[in-house]
Amino acid sequence: MPDAYLLGIDIGTSGCKSILIDHQGNVIGSNVQEYSLLTPQPGWAEQKPSHWLSGVYAGIRELLAQTRVRTDKIRSLGLSGQMHGLVALDKDYKILRPAILWNDQRSVQQCQRIYEIVGSVENLLGLTNNKMLPGYTGGKILWMRENEQELYDKTRLFLNPKDYVRYELTGEIATEVSDASGTGLFDVKKRCWCDPLLDLLEIPRERLPKCFESTEITGHINKRASELTGLPEAIPVVGGGGDAVVQTTGMGLVVPSILGTIIGTSGIVALGLDKFEQNPDGRLQVFCNNSVDTWHAMGVTLAAGGSYRWYKDALCQAEKRMAEEHGCSVYRIMEKNATAAPPGSKGLIFLPYLIGERCPYADPNARGALIGLGLHHGRSEITRAVMEGVVFSLKDVYELIRTMGFSISQIRTSGGGALSPLWRQIQADVFQCPVTTVSGSGEGGAYGAALLAGVGMGIWGNLEQAVNVLKVETETLSDPKNRTVYEDMYGVYRELYKALKPSFDSFALADQNISLP
Repeated sequence: MPDAYLLGIDIGTSGCKSILIDHQGNVIGSNVQEYSLLTPQPGWAEQKPSHWLSGVYAGIRELLAQTRVRTDKIRSLGLSGQMHGLVALDKDYKILRPAILWNDQRSVQQCQRIYEIVGSVENLLGLTNNKMLPGYTGGKILWMRENEQELYDKTRLFLNPKDYVRYELTGEIATEVSDASGTGLFDVKKRCWCDPLLDLLEIPRERLPKCFESTEITGHINKRASELTGLPEAIPVVGGGGDAVVQTTGMGLVVPSILGTIIGTSGIVALGLDKFEQNPDGRLQVFCNNSVDTWHAMGVTLAAGGSYRWYKDALCQAEKRMAEEHGCSVYRIMEKNATAAPPGSKGLIFLPYLIGERCPYADPNARGALIGLGLHHGRSEITRAVMEGVVFSLKDVYELIRTMGFSISQIRTSGGGALSPLWRQIQADVFQCPVTTVSGSGEGGAYGAALLAGVGMGIWGNLEQAVNVLKVETETLSDPKNRTVYEDMYGVYRELYKALKPSFDSFALADQNISLP
């Protein structure tokens, strides 16, 4: 289909990304619109949905101006978005409060109460194949009912972030199976809302959207969205996917032999499954994948690239000034510094638990830490230790996935961290496995969303055909000389959480006594 273009939109945590690809999978243009994060209390994370919309509208307008493609050649639009967020709408579909995000930790007590209502963790796993983690939407709904009763009573509908954007673009209320899986209220085996669980929790089924498969058409661009974006009316909008899942689709993880790692704000380690797999202890997440009758196993860490960004903002002012003077990215300066330190950072270890943790420890009280600091450490070792600590946290998840018994032939990495040659080398050395990047991997969930849009319009017959457009761009082999040092450092890393857990809990208790203005 010559001159066919597909639009992918990703509603991320730090910004909205819009990309345009052609029917051969080539990226024609991309645009990022940043927005802010609200943290009204320790452990809370919120955003204004209006900021997402502004990012979508401005991003599409600028993308169209940049690429100058004929808009009548844009065949469809796919949506990706940060998972688990709670958007509460009233009877007129107006926003009732800022959205509560995936990395918000306020619903710990509500998640525990859900286990009590259901009877046990095992009973909940029997219903949904997943635990109810504090980041999930289900706990947020109960929190809102218990703490914001008046707003809860006014709520007509609970949506995830990308599905609120879908409503504004199309006027249609819908979600799809991968994002719905992350609410904690979804029967991932049967690919439908878990009515027995909803009944137990007294969450009315009509407050949740109708659920589609990821490649199904769920609406069309309406008149208002057309005016605000410059897109023609009636362009189809497909189901899309939750970002943690659809990012791996954009990496080609549709067969079980390829492991995916993503270093974005969060960290993701994932594997595509060609059949449903039980999740016996619930430490992983088993969600519906973006193809019909496929699934997705993953573990998510809460602050991967987010840790590196925090480090940059908090402690790298000199690097920022140097980057401004040389007209380059501050991350380029930071990476150059880190390469001056040896593997293992001279015995310095960073724990990236800056906003609690999800996998392998579902612990909202976990804290970040630098362990092993000495007079022999400088900026280079600290920077490299932060990068290595993020990869150690990904290896923790990888070790869980290995227990499922799959044979892994390669690792594909994506997200902002995949742009770093040093981070790719650290992954290859820590995992002792080749690490590759593929075309489109740097575009995150937006690229996978665009591929879904193409399948929805029949440009490709299925996702297996769609990912054939991906091309290997880099391959990083492990360095045998670094194997022992990383095995030793990782062994120490694994012991630190257990040793520091009592201190983390004490810090969390102290936080509860903070008097907020």
